[in-house]
Amino acid sequence: MNTNCLQSGLAPGHVSLGGSTAHRSSLALQERRTVKPRRTAASVRCQAASTETEQATPADALLHNASSKAERFDGRAFRRGLGKTGRYIRNPINDKDSLALMETHGVGYSTTGLVAQMRESGNLWQFKDITVKLANAYGYCWGVERAVQMAYEAKKAYPGQKLYVTNEIIHNPAVNQRLKEMDIEIIEDKTGTGKDFDPVQEGDVVILPAFGASVSEMRLLSDRKVQLVDTTCPWVSKVWNAVDNQSRKAHTSIIHGKYSHEETVATASFATTYLVVRDIAEAEYVADYIANGGSKADFLDKFKNSVSAGFDPDTDLERLGLANQTTMLRDETLQIGKLLEKTMMEKYGPAELKDRYMVMDTICDATQTRQSAVYELTASQDQADKRVDMMIVVGGFNSSNTSHLQEIPELRSVPSYWVNSAACIDVDSNKVMHKSAHGDMNETKNWIPDGPLVIGVTSGASTPDRAVEDVLDKVFQIRDPSYAGVPPRVEPAVPAKPEE
Repeated sequence: MNTNCLQSGLAPGHVSLGGSTAHRSSLALQERRTVKPRRTAASVRCQAASTETEQATPADALLHNASSKAERFDGRAFRRGLGKTGRYIRNPINDKDSLALMETHGVGYSTTGLVAQMRESGNLWQFKDITVKLANAYGYCWGVERAVQMAYEAKKAYPGQKLYVTNEIIHNPAVNQRLKEMDIEIIEDKTGTGKDFDPVQEGDVVILPAFGASVSEMRLLSDRKVQLVDTTCPWVSKVWNAVDNQSRKAHTSIIHGKYSHEETVATASFATTYLVVRDIAEAEYVADYIANGGSKADFLDKFKNSVSAGFDPDTDLERLGLANQTTMLRDETLQIGKLLEKTMMEKYGPAELKDRYMVMDTICDATQTRQSAVYELTASQDQADKRVDMMIVVGGFNSSNTSHLQEIPELRSVPSYWVNSAACIDVDSNKVMHKSAHGDMNETKNWIPDGPLVIGVTSGASTPDRAVEDVLDKVFQIRDPSYAGVPPRVEPAVPAKPEE
């Protein structure tokens, strides 16, 4: 097994050869890890449950001084107030040197390489008998590119100062490794005992990642009088505003997401009362409880890691608002919204619906367009001139949006290989280590067969173009060991900026 392929922390024990066994405990463990603060006189840590059998504390515990429903902390006002401290930056400055370094490091948009040349060729590329079809929307989204750019700009703007980021800046191993090489320290929970903020001192520079940070972390860092560089994606901030509005109107926020995902933890910290549902099945369970009642004990046990402190399903489901983790499957979010709206209308009647249910469109455009592009690539499997023989999905193994890109071809029975980098591909033996949308790791031999082959390619919103180019280089090397790469363009192409 190529350990470089497993940089995301997947354990060797969770690998199945040939995909015959679905070991999902690794994924389940990852999504049960929830953060809570632990204060002592000398230290502050945000702690996580380290095993699947431990009961993780609800993400609401992150809000020190705000756990009581009777005392609502105004997270939106606090965040706005940070701008008045003189120690808060939330916009990039488009520094040319930083952008050039991103290009050199391969963590920006391709302007000279294979992907740039594919864009100029109608998102198509032919190498011998392999045809590659690049999705119409793929890779870096605006919010991710913005976050990486701001991190590079911070490194230049604060020479000689200690720089931290409160989590991975984005879910891509190559990008995060680059930041480490630039002496930007990632505050990670390496031992299962929580994030350790002890080393962070007044005057240090702390970067908040693209998916944001919880209110409690921002308050802690503000109290430390650090320089904050907030790279939170504006689409994520839009979700925060939605749940804040729901809280102001005494609605419970139903958040479609993964309760231990960093973005959902941050979103929940802006809500007073919330419930996180992972999928339509959990939403249907909630809808049935609203309509027909049931065992409160069973409900609270099922969602013990996914609700705010003191949650009471008998009273807290009387007024609802919908929000979502921006990387979730768009169609499922819409399906959950329709289900909740119908449930509330049937229970309370059309006249009361506007007072019982509220929704704001918080589905990220970038997530939507990338998913739609994969649907389009795999929509004509019954037509020989339009079908793809396989999909390659490139993106970090801990990337939620990438998992949903992988899910689409799987649902359509199109062979699909999700790799986090070119390190997952063994050219000499024609093998690939890849992950399924459900979280199990598989090794497939002879995955690039002889003969004409049409490959559809996409990449997650946290994936730089260079990662896709490196993967395709290895695919072409399997077909022809003498392949030495595509000569770069002499004149850089203008990168296709993603949706804002």
